[in-house]
Amino acid sequence: MVHLLQDWWQHQTWLEITGVITGLICVYLAAKNNIWNWPIAMISVTIYIFIFFETHLFADMGLQVYFFVVNLYGWYYWANKPASEKKTPVARITRVELLISAGAIVVFTYILGTILKYTTASFPYLDSFCTACSLVAQVFLARKVIENWLIWIFVDVIYVGVYLYKDLHLTAVMYAIYVGIAIMGYVDWRKNWNEAAPQPPEGEAEVKL
Repeated sequence: MVHLLQDWWQHQTWLEITGVITGLICVYLAAKNNIWNWPIAMISVTIYIFIFFETHLFADMGLQVYFFVVNLYGWYYWANKPASEKKTPVARITRVELLISAGAIVVFTYILGTILKYTTASFPYLDSFCTACSLVAQVFLARKVIENWLIWIFVDVIYVGVYLYKDLHLTAVMYAIYVGIAIMGYVDWRKNWNEAAPQPPEGEAEVKL
């Protein structure tokens, strides 16, 4: 058993190890509503641009470039909080945002998957679907929409299987941990939302949905 672990460890690269460590740190800080998640996330996604290029996960590689740009936006958005707030308040998804996001995911998956089908990309449609979900989730994270964590939980479970198949074992472990952190993030952000939500006037019953 020890020999197997040593052999497995020797096949890991420092690039992936660094990407995993910075990835875990940034997601944990995001779940804890800490603005420093953004600069650390920029380091992690830069590393994974190179990792995904080497493993022919081209949709994921392009996704990291997108993440880098949105990380800059998220850092700016979180830093420009209302003067009356210690932190930028969390928000809930609207019905319009939900419909637009679902439609965008379907269209993006079909277009990108069809393009990648004619390349050496692995899992063109599945990879494109996960990429589309991640695009939406990252925007919601930057805008502090609580439901971003539900999307991440769903897509990270899929990514665990993909990365195990591609022998990116550390990355698969990282995404499995992401699932737990995303659950924690959803619970914490929902608690923050409930605490900040206007309370009903005294004597009126609160309507539970």
